[in-house]
Amino acid sequence: MSESASSSAPPMQTFLDECRKEYTQVQAELKEVDMLIQQTASEVERLAQRSTHAANRLQQVELHFDTIPRQDIREAYQALMETQQRLFTMRGQLEKLQSDQQHLQRYARLLQRILESWQGGTVSPGPGSTPEEGVPPVVRAIEAQERERQILARQMHDGPAQALTNLVLQAEICERLFSVDPERARAELANLKSAVVATFQRVRSFIANLRPMMLDDLGLVPTLRRHVEDLAEGGFRVQLSITGRERRFASYKEVTIFRVIQELLINAREISYATRAQVSVDIGEDRVRVSVEDDGSGFEPAELGKGGAVAEKMGLETLRERVEMLGGRFQIESSPGRGTRAMFELPLP
Repeated sequence: MSESASSSAPPMQTFLDECRKEYTQVQAELKEVDMLIQQTASEVERLAQRSTHAANRLQQVELHFDTIPRQDIREAYQALMETQQRLFTMRGQLEKLQSDQQHLQRYARLLQRILESWQGGTVSPGPGSTPEEGVPPVVRAIEAQERERQILARQMHDGPAQALTNLVLQAEICERLFSVDPERARAELANLKSAVVATFQRVRSFIANLRPMMLDDLGLVPTLRRHVEDLAEGGFRVQLSITGRERRFASYKEVTIFRVIQELLINAREISYATRAQVSVDIGEDRVRVSVEDDGSGFEPAELGKGGAVAEKMGLETLRERVEMLGGRFQIESSPGRGTRAMFELPLP
């Protein structure tokens, strides 16, 4: 029994030491999130007041609709729409921050319970150890899943939800105009119809990005080719190179490869402001190797540390975890003004 206890002590002590470091890191992140919540809440309150003032102004305009200049009417409507859109976005950000705070608090309580259960073990930090190594795999999986949901929530707020809010406002404008200016109401209805069609296309595109049906029916390579074509229609040029023997493999691996490439291209276009990208996929007998290189703004590799702004904004830690949980490897190379190159590989059975 003594031999067994002595052999199991070092790994447990290392785990506890990593939990202590992780707990300290989480507490620091909680302080930062709390500060951001206070700032965002103040901004939401300020925008809510502006929205009330804009709504009151619009009511005054409607009472004197026939005498007020058209430019003033347009400005009153635009002021209300812009304020409500900004308020909607900031409320979404506040909800996200509050959700982040709740997840961090639960994680901190979990770490605290682990440490309290094993009080008495004091071990100096080992050289080269990182907080992530001490976190149980199930915790990492839950965190990765929650980050995916947060990204989806932000996309919903910025995409379909925002578009639907605009449609409601346009419909209200049409409703008000029918009794005072039927001709202009017809023109606004035509604009509303065009906006509905555009919103429908955006929602379809959003659903397709969530889960392309081609991925299940035809596999990874045809889906990638179609995705590259869609990006080209939007003005983002992507060159796709496929080498090796094209074939189907496990669905969850096809999904992972497609999602990682998709997120890297989104980062290149929307965060690094790249105009071109090169995607290379090499399908070997025992593994798939992927490289995504862009001509965007790039960043300092040192900013990729745990909790770094660049890693958080691009979701790189989530991508890394998704690849590593399947036994793969993920690597990023970048420098300011010289673009970014991401490489990852996944083993094939």
